[in-house]
Amino acid sequence: MLNRPAKKLLIIGWDAADWIIIDRLFSQGKMPYLRRLVDNGVRADLSTLDPKLSPLLWSSIATGKTADKHGILNFVEPNPAGDGLRISASTTRRTKALWNIITQSQMKVNAVSWYASHPAEPISGTCVTNLFQEGEPTAIGAPWPMQSGTVHPPSWEEKLAPQRTAAKEITKAELLSMIPRLHEAKPKDDRPRTLAKQLARMSSVHHAALSILKDSSQWDCTMVFYETIDTIGHHFMQFLPPKMPHVSKDDLRLYGDVMLKVYEHHDRTLGELLQHAGPDTTVMLLSDHGFHSGDQRPVITQTNPDDRAAVEASWHRPFGVLVLSGAGIKCGEKITAASLLDITPTALALLGLPVGADMDGRVLAEALTEPYVVESIESWDTKPGEAGMHPDDLRNNPFESQDALNQLIDLGYMPALGDDIKARLDLVRRESDFNLAVVYMSTGRAKLAEPLFAELSLQKPDESRFTTNLANCQFNARNFAGCAQTASAYLQTHPTNAEAGLLLTGSFANLGKIDEAKQLLKRLERDFADRPDLVLSLGDMHGILGQWDDAARLYRRSEKDDPQNVRVQLALARMSLATEKWDDAVEFCLNACEIRQITPEAHFALGIALAWLGDFPHAIQSFENALNLQPGLIEAHRFMVILSELAAEESKAQKHRDEVKRLLGTLKTTDGVIDQPPPESWGPHAWAKSIGRTIAE
Repeated sequence: MLNRPAKKLLIIGWDAADWIIIDRLFSQGKMPYLRRLVDNGVRADLSTLDPKLSPLLWSSIATGKTADKHGILNFVEPNPAGDGLRISASTTRRTKALWNIITQSQMKVNAVSWYASHPAEPISGTCVTNLFQEGEPTAIGAPWPMQSGTVHPPSWEEKLAPQRTAAKEITKAELLSMIPRLHEAKPKDDRPRTLAKQLARMSSVHHAALSILKDSSQWDCTMVFYETIDTIGHHFMQFLPPKMPHVSKDDLRLYGDVMLKVYEHHDRTLGELLQHAGPDTTVMLLSDHGFHSGDQRPVITQTNPDDRAAVEASWHRPFGVLVLSGAGIKCGEKITAASLLDITPTALALLGLPVGADMDGRVLAEALTEPYVVESIESWDTKPGEAGMHPDDLRNNPFESQDALNQLIDLGYMPALGDDIKARLDLVRRESDFNLAVVYMSTGRAKLAEPLFAELSLQKPDESRFTTNLANCQFNARNFAGCAQTASAYLQTHPTNAEAGLLLTGSFANLGKIDEAKQLLKRLERDFADRPDLVLSLGDMHGILGQWDDAARLYRRSEKDDPQNVRVQLALARMSLATEKWDDAVEFCLNACEIRQITPEAHFALGIALAWLGDFPHAIQSFENALNLQPGLIEAHRFMVILSELAAEESKAQKHRDEVKRLLGTLKTTDGVIDQPPPESWGPHAWAKSIGRTIAE
């Protein structure tokens, strides 16, 4: 076993926790327990994945793998029994979770309330699933049987059942602590009852976790998940000041502090967990994504069940929180690039265990006090040994099971499903396929995503997100002819769809149909220039067409509307590079890095600007920063080849040549694609010619 920095590891999940609100409360002297962890450890923005749906994300956190590998693709899935739907199950997960790996390593682990953990797996410790609080009776005092498979080992059921809290048990005093003006709520206002229900769910999870910690002092890792910030946020974040246009003054006064109080409540529960875990415990506290609390909060009026989850996900910011504190963790170190895929690898390193080479994340070695010696195994999935997983005959793909049942129905061996059940199953299959396609597209595998989007678009041609994502996928795969065909056909029946219009404009420009692109862009700007969310994209289209004055006008307008938008600063940097204004490009890149340090394109563009200015040492540093954040950035490797050759460092140049060759070979042998290369005007070949002229002179 490797060096083990953490004697005990406590992993706490706060779904949708966001630094914006936490820092606001910190400035008021609140949330003292979390503040103490931050002051004695490290904090970071934690990059999320797409789609930003909790079952997918928390399964990725627990496995270190993207959703196409772990297999959890939705909140619900077909019940293999053929009677409709069920909550996504642990038997669907195709890879070992952290609690399985720890079990296989002869350590003791507790897992409480994690998404997609039901039925409980037979791990070496206690498992309480995400269905722990389900089945609450409507009448006070009525029997509350626990669902089968909720707790492992079963002997713990009797201990944990009394820890559940019913919504009706939340006292008026508890609600008053969240809603001081509760007496002003109207009798038919269901929002206090909604809050009580979510607080009860949190109370059940929390008391189960405390009970386990009190009775089980000998453990190596305990994982506890609270969904409450997210679930309450979807109901109450709209009431947080500043006032949203659709919120009444009465609702603002009544519910305006609920979200702040919810965060403070989480901090109190954190204090209790820390007390029972003990002072020698290393803590990882994280969220799967953030949650909009300012001007970018969406107004959701749409109730179409087909895309409700996607619409609700528009609340989610791309960066969650991460705090590491305790034994083995540095104090005050800055983590520049952390992803939720890094949680399991880092947890394994803290426990002295090797990382699976098939995991998609990395060990956050910069946060560890001791130099991390990289040790990996090919895959924990192929390593033999008892890992506390369900038997093979219980683990299955629920969609394949449903297909087998459908075949029996077609043959007449089973009665046909009712129309309502069939419609729900079809919806879940579409949404799961859509989520898988988004996973592929957002991880640079557009060619794998394209057939999924194409089939979805064929099934539901009026569903905007299916067709526009297909066109977007084709554009990213540089299939501009296919993108133009898809976008053009969609615009025939949906002429006001701005995204399709922008994609068609970009495709025309890349296909050399400049006049058509300019004409379409002129119409799009006329129709949509008053939409702040489209101004930047309109500017990008002008940039593709080389109309930099028009692009600058729109970029400056976006900057005025949102000066802290990294995309705006990057757009201005690209414009400056294309127009050979190198000093301006440096300024915009530095602005982008100041706003968000973990932006590889900002470091990459900065390296280009510095190279043109002849500042080769700092250019090298910038390209290295970009490659640390995005190792597959081929163009950065190409620049490093040139810079290394200029510095007469042939071995370094060869290293980057080999990496370019490897990456290009990967593209030829898989269905993945990379980002579109930068324009030739500021690419490495044009830059090398300029440097060559300079040297010759």
